[in-house]
Amino acid sequence: MKTRQSWPTDSYHCTGWEGEMAERIAAFDWSDTELGPIQRWSPSLQSEVRFVLASPLPLVMLWGRKGTMVYNDAYAVFAGGRHPFLLGKPVEDGWPEVADFNRNVVDTCLAGGTLSYKDKELTLLRSGAPEQVWMDLHYSPVTEDDGRPAGVISIVFETTEKVLAERERQVAEDKLLNLTQTLEERVAEAVKARVEAEERFRQVQKLEAIGNLTGGVAHDFNNVLQILSSNLELVRLATRQTANLEGRFDAMSSAIGRGSKLASQMLAFARRQPLNPRALSPTRLLESMSDLMLRALPESIALTVTVSPDVRNINVDRNQLENAILNLVINSRDAINTSGRIQVDVRNCTGEDRLSMGSNLPSGEFVRLSVTDDGKGMSETVRARMFEPFYSTKPEGQGTGLGLSMVFGFVTQSAGFIDVQTELGKGTTISLYFPASDGEESTDERPAHAHALHGGETILVAEDDSEVRLAAIDMLAQLGYKVLSAHDGDSALPALQKGPPVDLLFTDVVMPGTVRSKELAAIASAPPHRAAVVFASGYTRDIITHEGRLDDGVTLLAKPYSLDELAKAVRLALDSRD
Repeated sequence: MKTRQSWPTDSYHCTGWEGEMAERIAAFDWSDTELGPIQRWSPSLQSEVRFVLASPLPLVMLWGRKGTMVYNDAYAVFAGGRHPFLLGKPVEDGWPEVADFNRNVVDTCLAGGTLSYKDKELTLLRSGAPEQVWMDLHYSPVTEDDGRPAGVISIVFETTEKVLAERERQVAEDKLLNLTQTLEERVAEAVKARVEAEERFRQVQKLEAIGNLTGGVAHDFNNVLQILSSNLELVRLATRQTANLEGRFDAMSSAIGRGSKLASQMLAFARRQPLNPRALSPTRLLESMSDLMLRALPESIALTVTVSPDVRNINVDRNQLENAILNLVINSRDAINTSGRIQVDVRNCTGEDRLSMGSNLPSGEFVRLSVTDDGKGMSETVRARMFEPFYSTKPEGQGTGLGLSMVFGFVTQSAGFIDVQTELGKGTTISLYFPASDGEESTDERPAHAHALHGGETILVAEDDSEVRLAAIDMLAQLGYKVLSAHDGDSALPALQKGPPVDLLFTDVVMPGTVRSKELAAIASAPPHRAAVVFASGYTRDIITHEGRLDDGVTLLAKPYSLDELAKAVRLALDSRD
């Protein structure tokens, strides 16, 4: 049996060093270690042990090739649950979880080298469970009496708390930086949104101003066209037997039609065009338009129409949508030099998508109608101005510059959205988005039969323009109706209340006086009169429309109207009375 060795009395007691580790080292049996019995320790080894014990810093000495461990009180605290097991153990046995690391340390220092680590990350089992620690480590060789390296002195500073604190601080900083960046982005987005909103507001103001000006001009212009159209129709009736005048009549009718179309386009881009939205099927609409679109294209341009089988109905003005589609097809045709392809595609889509023009499509269900061509495309300059009224890239005399602005106005007025994707030299896609409708397609109007276009009922004409009024009276008289006349709402009211019974009120929408046309119509259609009502105007404002859409039950005859259009509208209104 081995007896416990004691630290040499003259080495231990004479120093005056005390402490738990000094006692443990003195009491430990070192015989089976690389250090050998304590009585045989060389002066160099004894000196190194005294140095370790005297240090207030966590020090451990790894002696010999195996790195037998001798450490002080401060290192014992660092070792935690591994103390006192570590004393006298080879370092690779004492810390098996970092055996490779320590093997490199011993080999390096015994070869005369040094090692130093800053915030070295290690995983240790100090208390039986793995824990992640960080340490500053400094390793230097210690020598025997003959000067050869015989062991390693290791200074150990645990920096775990500091590292974790720095990491935590780096995280309260990263979050702050992220918050700052996010805030900056949010501010930038808010500024951008404000600029865009202000620009849209300016555009709206500009459009409102143009719309008001255009509306007034269109009203007067359409009255002039109505006078020309009505009198042309009456002259035509009076000269039926003069065959050589038909060509001139046709030329004048064509000119009036072009003027009427121009006025209609002006109202459309300003969103003053009265709309009559109804639920319609895009599938049936495009089927009915196929011949019309094909006739607008040369044989060198191929047209493909694709409609998704499950496409939803939409609630729009059919005539205006037909005009918009045809306008886009014609624009695509003009963008193709000689030969190419035009694709019309209709399908359902879901909102919340970011459109290429910068706005967001709101949430909800939409029907997207796209017209794509492989033509020359548009530059950014042209794209930025494409919806401006009277802006055109076509040669002089080949376009009014109102086509796309009319489409834009109609789509916007129909609660829809428009988007443009274009690349110079590669082509253009213009997409119209309309809210999907659950309504079923229906037709409210009944065709008027030729034999029923005349009648003998009494009609009250209220029109402030004397020439327009006289022309309307003459045309209605030609159709066989009895006609009463009033130059405004104030004079029409007593004629309605005190005159002979009236079967139909034919009134201009915008008239001077205290009695407005809508009020006059409400009185005429109510008991005891129960008269039918037909409005006529070249500019409705919002008197008989709600946000540009005709009020329910309203019949509007847009100026300039022909004799045939007048006959059909009047007859239909009379036949539709309850």
